[in-house]
Amino acid sequence: MSPRIPALLALEDGTTWPGTALGAIGERAGEVIFNTAMTGYQEVLTDPSYYGQIVVMTAPHIGNTGVNIEDEESAKPWLSGFVVRAASPRVSNWRSQAALGDYLREHGVVGITGVDTRALVRHIREAGALRGVISSAEPEAARLIEAARRAPSMEGLDLVPYVTCAEPYHWAEGGPGEWGVLPSSQPYHVVAYDFGMKRNILRLLAERGCRVTVVPATTPAAVVLALNPDGVFLSNGPGDPAAVTYAVAAVRELLGKKPLFGICLGHQILGLALGAQTYKLRFGHHGGNQPVRFSDTGRVEISSHNHGFAVDDKTLPAGVEVTHTNLNDGCCEGLRAPDLRAFSVQYHPEAAPGPHDAAYLFGQFVALMKDGSM
Repeated sequence: MSPRIPALLALEDGTTWPGTALGAIGERAGEVIFNTAMTGYQEVLTDPSYYGQIVVMTAPHIGNTGVNIEDEESAKPWLSGFVVRAASPRVSNWRSQAALGDYLREHGVVGITGVDTRALVRHIREAGALRGVISSAEPEAARLIEAARRAPSMEGLDLVPYVTCAEPYHWAEGGPGEWGVLPSSQPYHVVAYDFGMKRNILRLLAERGCRVTVVPATTPAAVVLALNPDGVFLSNGPGDPAAVTYAVAAVRELLGKKPLFGICLGHQILGLALGAQTYKLRFGHHGGNQPVRFSDTGRVEISSHNHGFAVDDKTLPAGVEVTHTNLNDGCCEGLRAPDLRAFSVQYHPEAAPGPHDAAYLFGQFVALMKDGSM
């Protein structure tokens, strides 16, 4: 057994949380948030929306099922750091290809295990999301606290350039193995803005008959229209939506010209393009167990979330409807502009990880492209 290396998480409010090193040895800063999902840690690690954040998992045992290439949501982990109560030293799953600690080390992710995550999460709930630093290289408390206080605030940060694709590419693949069944034809052409795209979104679009052209976040609206898509998709992504001004401007140009569907950051960008405002949540929604009510049916969906900002529904203009509401705090989780053939949700209907209650939204997007019905 390799020796345990001391590690420390220090927060800007002066609190420190000791543990031992997990993954790469080093030092990383970021906004410290928590995720309440019981499963899906690999999808969390590889979700580009976590860029610039240190993620605390509330589930006590992490790593039991190892990692495998099929569960990755992108080409690599993007988060700044990873905090767990107990990283499993033993892997037990037939799909596993590597242990969690080895995977983190290979990708340069600095983590910490042995932390009292229940106390840490309670602290974040009271204080709100805090800037922090993880170090297993030089875990000296006073220095790390000062480093945390110097770390940039998430407000005002445009992090999309760090995670978007460099060049356009095409996607026509379903899910892995027996889970991904493609239709015999793919009659709909969707242009998808990559603000930090998750692969399962692309898979679900393909499985519903869509040929997807993924474009960089800075692609002008005129270039998108020249591709003659049947619809335009706005992806998830990290950072402050109000700072992604180029995307807001492009979506504003596209409104009314093509059907639009946005998820997560894409939802916030659509809201801004429609004239609404966004605001930062106290500690955000991160996890696979958030209750959301769909106003059309009154049905409550258990849904997967990852967002630190939200659309202020009080600032939505006339003609834009709130379709989904979070039952925990009442924030806007979905909107619809029928006259402009545009809709979006704040949460993640692609369910990676998470339940499948909201997969119908991809069917709604196809119906909107097919005959304009909402």
